[in-house]
Amino acid sequence: MSTEDRPPAPRSLAEALRARGDAALGALLRSRPDLITPVPTDLTQLATRAGTRASVVRALERLDRFALQTAEALAVAADPATYGELLGLMAGDDADPAVVAALPHAVDLLREQALVWGDDDRLRLVRTARELLAPSPQHPSPTGLGPTVQEATAGMSPGRIQEIVAAAGLASTHDSVSAVTALAGLFTDRARLAALLADAPADSVEVLERLVWGPPYGQVTADPAPRLRWLLDRGLLLPTAPGTVVLPREVALHLRRGLAHRTPEPVPPVVETAAVHRPQVVDSAAAGQAYTALATVEELLKDWDEGGPAVLRAGGLSVRDLKRTAVALDVPEPAAAFWVELAYAAGLIASDGEADERYAATPAYDEWLEQPPAERWSRLVTAWLAATRTAGLVGGRDAKDRTLSALGPGLDRSAAPEVRHRVLALLAGLPEGAAPAAGPVLARLRWERPLRGDRREDDLRGRLAEWALSEAELLGVTGRGALSAQGRALLGAPAAPAPDPEAEPSGPGDKLPVHHHHRPAPLTALSPAEQAVASAAAARLLAPLLPEPLDHVLLQADLTAVAPGPLRRPLADMLGVLADVESKGGATVYRFTPGSVRRALDAGQAASDLHAFLAAHSRTPVPQPLAYLIDDVARRHGHLRVGAASAYVRCDDDAVLSEILADKRAAGLGLRRLAPTVLAAQADPAGLLEGLRAMGFAPAAESAEGDVLITRALAHRTPPRTAPEPVPDGPPVPDDTLLAAALRAIRAGDLASTTPRKPGTAPAGNGELPRTGAAETLATMQAAVLTGEALWIGYVNAEGAASQRVIAPIRVEGGFVTAYDHTADEVRTYPLHRITGVAELADDAS
Repeated sequence: MSTEDRPPAPRSLAEALRARGDAALGALLRSRPDLITPVPTDLTQLATRAGTRASVVRALERLDRFALQTAEALAVAADPATYGELLGLMAGDDADPAVVAALPHAVDLLREQALVWGDDDRLRLVRTARELLAPSPQHPSPTGLGPTVQEATAGMSPGRIQEIVAAAGLASTHDSVSAVTALAGLFTDRARLAALLADAPADSVEVLERLVWGPPYGQVTADPAPRLRWLLDRGLLLPTAPGTVVLPREVALHLRRGLAHRTPEPVPPVVETAAVHRPQVVDSAAAGQAYTALATVEELLKDWDEGGPAVLRAGGLSVRDLKRTAVALDVPEPAAAFWVELAYAAGLIASDGEADERYAATPAYDEWLEQPPAERWSRLVTAWLAATRTAGLVGGRDAKDRTLSALGPGLDRSAAPEVRHRVLALLAGLPEGAAPAAGPVLARLRWERPLRGDRREDDLRGRLAEWALSEAELLGVTGRGALSAQGRALLGAPAAPAPDPEAEPSGPGDKLPVHHHHRPAPLTALSPAEQAVASAAAARLLAPLLPEPLDHVLLQADLTAVAPGPLRRPLADMLGVLADVESKGGATVYRFTPGSVRRALDAGQAASDLHAFLAAHSRTPVPQPLAYLIDDVARRHGHLRVGAASAYVRCDDDAVLSEILADKRAAGLGLRRLAPTVLAAQADPAGLLEGLRAMGFAPAAESAEGDVLITRALAHRTPPRTAPEPVPDGPPVPDDTLLAAALRAIRAGDLASTTPRKPGTAPAGNGELPRTGAAETLATMQAAVLTGEALWIGYVNAEGAASQRVIAPIRVEGGFVTAYDHTADEVRTYPLHRITGVAELADDAS
């Protein structure tokens, strides 16, 4: 393209955005959704918003390490800088081939993000980004570079500047500006500066080498040592404050061989494979863990069936209740916190809202139990992927030094879903069965989202990634550290890369380094509808791998029953009432006790029902000791009746009541005989029942009508509750419909603000609305109806929002103008009293 045919270089970010097509503008709004909230009125406002501090900080924090290094290099380059100057700062004198290859992509990314604008011969970093990244004494640059010669000598006396110029071997000048320019020219001339440094004492060069990679500031005394004096005399060190000197940027770049960064990182770290397993082994291991996850959540909710732990006044579980839950689930406390938070995120538990507020299962839990196991797993992992509540923080401290509790406030971290998704996406980029070590995964994540200021003590993303890896294994998304087939489907990921045909791993310890020197296309987060489809696909893959529920147990003579695998729900529920779980694992052992049998009788079962149930579901004959236990407990069950007076006990056998009165253990119940078959008690009915059972009796509660009260299992549920909403990480990415509408509105508003006006009207783009009287507005409108010309109007809507519009009036009547609105691309009607003014467009307006 000839110079005459080349479009003029943009003079501002707004002009650069104006030259973009809709696809490029759409990419900007997708990558920086805060720019579209609310929709800008025109491209000038969009450019202004893109340069605000909050928006620029957010955009910088989402750059990968090399793109951020490129922006940091531009911040210490001339403004504007050429692409060649930037390349020199990034690749150095040796022109690192990897940097040379990666730099065009980084510059394009910065342009797309509207952090850089201008052609390659005039690259400009937006002003706010330069202010954030440029070196200053208060905020050192990540490059380790200091101020330029011009910046460092800004407050220096003219006489001192002339002394430095003379000592450096330069001709004296008549003014400080030309002297500083000459000194800067010397320091940027590689050959001349090398010649000057060749005469430097060795210990002076050692001082420069200590400062060259930063920090560039050093301390000096009032009487500097000779090695420092030599550098100060020639301006190789410049004073910035009493007792402080700085290495000028030009000198540092010479000593660095032109590099702005000590270690440019153009290529992302390789996610190497630490172990390789057969895909079938990975999927089976993940399926086994998925089954364990379902069993753990069910056990948690069963433990809270009749009302779980109390809600703390500040919200959440107490430390004591979390420990008790961990013991009940036989897991460490951090794992217990994870399962509790997962059930909460899935909407299976919540607070009941009562005066004595407690946690309990929700009605959704009963619906969840009725679903097939694979679908129940799918619901859990889908909730986990999207949850911003972070169980790993439990036990830590918040900003006010308060302990963070499970189910309590302060656990939301908006970055958690993105980090989980990215960790799984990195695993999806490996061959099937490949499991990486945690270190390379964390290094890759740090490269993709580097820590500002290298604040490693506050590496939240690193901790989130570690938690994501361990939680994915607990849930069965991964197996033996590798992503399972169902985990891959959950992400909507394509088929895994084919493994190296020359590598034939024979066991889990085999090493297979996988070198990804290219950047695989990242998996994008799915929309809710897409995630539902992906979750259903994952459930279909998992279903055949889960063990088939059994309809039988093995009864043994020692009053135990062995379940050799998972049981069907009706059998498991009934057995859970009739017996106590003694041990868990591949086979679950249940133990029958008088208390467990009485629990079944309290739930409304008769002895005959229990005998029939065991006979129908046991592959072995019902042992005689178990039959005797059931009959013995049933014979005594309900012989005593407890009801409400304060409480009373009645029994047809007055000898039994006499035995109770004579027992010293009954002293605390406050019993006294009212009649031969009735005792009154000071204790309440529940306390009386508990006390008599502790004495070895088997009382039954009765109603006011004298009927036995049946205690049903699963009695306590919260009112309907919705699962907690994730806390978004900034504005959501706009969908295609919103994006298209926003682009139309921005383009239309820009047309209205930049369309040429006839002489005498307000200039385009100054943000002012046209102002005309009511009579002139009406006359101009009526004339435009006859001529068909377009007009520029100012309009204030009912909410008081002002805008500029380009319209072609069609009809004016009844105080309204009907016109084709070029800004909205449709016919609209406007009240004339809301039009601030009207102006004709120039004849050559497009």
